[in-house]
Amino acid sequence: MTDRFAAGESCLLVDRQGRRFLLTLDPERSFSTHAGTIPHTAIIGAENGQMFESTGGSRYVAVRPRLADYILKMKRGAQVVYPKDIGPILVYGDIAPGMTVVEAGTGSGALTTALARAVGPTGRIVSVERRDDHHATATKTLEEWFGQVPDHVELRVGEAADVVAEVRPERVVLDLPEPWAVFDETVSLLPGGAVVVAYVPTVIQVQQTVESLRSSGVCSDVTAFEVLHREWHAHGRSIRPKHEMVAHTGFLVVGRRYLRLDDPDEEE
Repeated sequence: MTDRFAAGESCLLVDRQGRRFLLTLDPERSFSTHAGTIPHTAIIGAENGQMFESTGGSRYVAVRPRLADYILKMKRGAQVVYPKDIGPILVYGDIAPGMTVVEAGTGSGALTTALARAVGPTGRIVSVERRDDHHATATKTLEEWFGQVPDHVELRVGEAADVVAEVRPERVVLDLPEPWAVFDETVSLLPGGAVVVAYVPTVIQVQQTVESLRSSGVCSDVTAFEVLHREWHAHGRSIRPKHEMVAHTGFLVVGRRYLRLDDPDEEE
């Protein structure tokens, strides 16, 4: 089947310098820079990966954005979780197809989108956000990426503890200023072996998050780390790290729920 762009879809234009421009294709609009314009109608109906030339002679390749491209270029309200952190959240959180995951702190919906793809249609994502404006932004994010909010994703306004108590997920991902404030009401409700991942920006928050998980009495294997992303310039024999990098964005704190000898859940 030919993979062609349609009106309303996202399209990424990449120029010869590697600069990226994210568009939502609209027959009434044109892509314009100092280097000329390309009408959206020229892209609509074209194949994924086709090259275009602007009225000023600049060339661009039109491709469907990867999720990483979309997250870095999307409109946002709250600060997004970067792709370099989303990958470890999915891997160290051991989030897989068919799982039920509660996310607390939907924000702009970048991580929600990745979680939805990771669990697939056989899984379930329930993402809860306290702020109505962030909830609205996240809804638009998922609609733009998927075409609509997927059936296996629920976006709610409310409190994390209430959702965990109702859903009883296998995984919990917390992007909250004070994740430790909900530990007592969430971690103890998880099944044995469940994984908790908290995303926090500062060292002080790391300390509080780690200490709270360890002192909860029901969480083990607690680790904290950060991920740095540095690209390399590779052109001919010139191989060197680029002068700029994405260094600190946030810390990940990961722990597992365990069942104590006196835990009634252990006998079920």
